[in-house]
Amino acid sequence: MKTFSAKAGEVERGWYLVDLENKVLGRAASEIAKILRGKHKATFTKHIDVGDFVIVINAAKVKLTGRKLDLKLYRHHSDYPGGLKTETARKLLERKPEMLIEEAVKGMLPKSEMGRRLLKKLKIYPGPEHPHQAQQPVTLEL
Repeated sequence: MKTFSAKAGEVERGWYLVDLENKVLGRAASEIAKILRGKHKATFTKHIDVGDFVIVINAAKVKLTGRKLDLKLYRHHSDYPGGLKTETARKLLERKPEMLIEEAVKGMLPKSEMGRRLLKKLKIYPGPEHPHQAQQPVTLEL
């Protein structure tokens, strides 16, 4: 017997549509990361990108459990002295909801070149509209 190993050029990619209205952020992010990585396929190969594209709609309507809206902090630095910027999840959800989803999924992907490539297959939109109708995405129920 031989172990199957996917080849980079032979991978067939699908498109999935995920509606995050009233869904919990962490649970949805883990499922999205699984699809981006390709772990839902029988042809999964850990060193080859076999994942599919994911379109996320209604990102502004995602839910966080407990007191995370007020206690969870998102930080970034401007690379200048004293340039640490801090923002709560509530403010980030109001200002830029797609960044909240992207950070959650990014944390669940590999921290390597492949992880950065996988993140480019994630398309996030705050409302119900998206420009990817031509790809005929399959609706995924989480």
